[in-house]
Amino acid sequence: MRILPLLFLLLTSPALAAEAIVKDGDTIQIGNVAYNLAGVDAPEVDQPCVDEHADNWACGVEARDRLIKLVGKREIRCEDLGEDKADKGRRAALCTIAGETMSLNQAVIQSGFGVNVEVPAKAGTKARFQADEAAARDKRQGLWRGCFVSPANFRSKSADSALLGSSCAPDKEKALRAALFPEDLPKPDGCNIRAKQVRRAKLTGNVGVYLIPQCQNYATQPKPDRWFCSEDDARAAGYRKAINCQASSSRK
Repeated sequence: MRILPLLFLLLTSPALAAEAIVKDGDTIQIGNVAYNLAGVDAPEVDQPCVDEHADNWACGVEARDRLIKLVGKREIRCEDLGEDKADKGRRAALCTIAGETMSLNQAVIQSGFGVNVEVPAKAGTKARFQADEAAARDKRQGLWRGCFVSPANFRSKSADSALLGSSCAPDKEKALRAALFPEDLPKPDGCNIRAKQVRRAKLTGNVGVYLIPQCQNYATQPKPDRWFCSEDDARAAGYRKAINCQASSSRK
């Protein structure tokens, strides 16, 4: 008779792991489950920014690397808040390093490497970080010291979206937008999956299509709109594998 209570405890307890995999500035994978930090939207790994010296800056890579450093090899507990509506197959969560009271969610916002976004109702007030974002902005922490667009606007290619940060000089707006939405998006190290927004994919509820290096037409495709580090990341962002790529892969 003790089996059922134990099973219930295992199913309802927050996820816990000795080591977690940091996928980007606001996503942590524990086992087979990828958790997005609720209330946080950090730059995508392929997202470019401009720093305080008006130089191009791989802010998405730095956001990921800072979260990796913050997590280290320590145990993390994630409170599952349900399916994340923004990313397919991912869960929203409040994640905390064992022995600490501040959540990783809040720590990312305080560091200035993420913006505050709407949270699941289940989170209550625990994942609302407007004050933390305001403090990071005032102190010019992280992204706020330079010039950037919100991760959501980068993902949607909203080139006319609001410029954020303390170094967005009005007389340099054209050059800033060209740097934040480059025609030839730099490829982050280790991220060789090419993705393109296409209208036909949107008819099936996807943002676009992606190609892996094994696809026969990989090298001849137009410049990508996005780069992904894994097929799971591409699918989570709403991209599907290109049909001609699936056909060429199946023949191998």
